[in-house]
Amino acid sequence: MTADLVAKRVTNLLAPQVLVIAMPPVVGLLAQGWGGAAWGLVASAICGGVPAAVIAAGVRTGRLDSHHIVDRARRTGPLLAAMAAVLVALALLVVMGAPTLLVATVTAMLVALAVTVPVTLRWKISFHAAVSAGTVVVFAHVLPAWPAAIAGAAVVALVCWARVRLTHHTWPQVIVGAVVGTAATWATLAAFGLS
Repeated sequence: MTADLVAKRVTNLLAPQVLVIAMPPVVGLLAQGWGGAAWGLVASAICGGVPAAVIAAGVRTGRLDSHHIVDRARRTGPLLAAMAAVLVALALLVVMGAPTLLVATVTAMLVALAVTVPVTLRWKISFHAAVSAGTVVVFAHVLPAWPAAIAGAAVVALVCWARVRLTHHTWPQVIVGAVVGTAATWATLAAFGLS
């Protein structure tokens, strides 16, 4: 298997859409069993499903180059749709009395978007790196912290390498993305008293 093929597979398997859809039910399950997983599915459907549908429609009509939105100039609309979806999910989870961890996780998504969306209007920050790093922080909260952080750091490094290998980002873009994802998620969990 060539390095480019590995990079493409890593990029697709650990894409932001995939992580935002897969992470909440797994985190909910680990933290609070099947009830937590059900709450996680609600978060996944709105936070991940709605933006994925918007992006898929954009790709189908030719407005977007791919589900990775390589062209930075085309990111604004899908990112605003993602922010709106996360806001709706957050309001719904709060009103319905969802577990604090899931409310904090969705809030962390919103905080990370609030930082990365303005940045990407001027500079192509890596959403792959930001979302994978934020995911690691959340998993380090519900799994044994150090093993999850060490394994997660290796996964984030792999994601960063893949994005640079495919020439979709530079090293500074992936590093800043990873730092923003880590910091936004950690700060949000800490604000909820969960760190």
